[in-house]
Amino acid sequence: MSTDHLDILCFGAHPDDVEIGMAGTILKHVAEGYKVGICDLTMAELSSNGTVTKRQEEAQEAANRLGVVKRVNLGFPDRGLASNRDAIAYIVRIIREHKPRIVFLPFEEDRHPDHGAVTHLVEEAIFNAGIQKYQMSTEEEEAHRVQQTYYYFINGIQKPDILVDITKHVEGKKSALLAYESQFLLELESTATRLNDGFIEFIEGRDRVFGKMKNVPFAEGFVVKEPLLISTLL
Repeated sequence: MSTDHLDILCFGAHPDDVEIGMAGTILKHVAEGYKVGICDLTMAELSSNGTVTKRQEEAQEAANRLGVVKRVNLGFPDRGLASNRDAIAYIVRIIREHKPRIVFLPFEEDRHPDHGAVTHLVEEAIFNAGIQKYQMSTEEEEAHRVQQTYYYFINGIQKPDILVDITKHVEGKKSALLAYESQFLLELESTATRLNDGFIEFIEGRDRVFGKMKNVPFAEGFVVKEPLLISTLL
């Protein structure tokens, strides 16, 4: 990875997690000129459909459709994140190298254990990245404090704290998801899974529900654990 700084850095366990939860928000911010990056922690090698090579090709195509400036995969074992404490130091280096102002990660209450595992790993890495004496790997490396952390939903529909209007980017989000043909399209050689049995429609329905909360057609919802600081209420 280069030393380019990012405005937003999004973490996911598997290629497609970030797209499911917040592709519309990424598209919105890219359109406004912000630099966005994605960091996947595993190759999703245990997925029922597709291959590692195919999934990586799909991830890059999705990144192209989203307009993100960086996408990397740390290559940790699928279903091996919960016990992988070594991952924290790698994530710290990613954060320090790209110095994101904002980080997104999965909401920890999710049916897939890897999603919650990513939450805990990245939370620790965010904290450690700001400690000057924590594992400096090079002389150029320096501590970095993330300004704000947001949590996106993958499989669940919990009450969001924040909504982002993505109405103008619904089709772009669907296009990014459909880049993952091996996951979301049921073909003759495919194994039937919840992903290729109406899951994109479910995500669209969830975005409609979130939109209705503030009377817009579509929105993505996020949770925060720390209060947001604003300069005025008007």
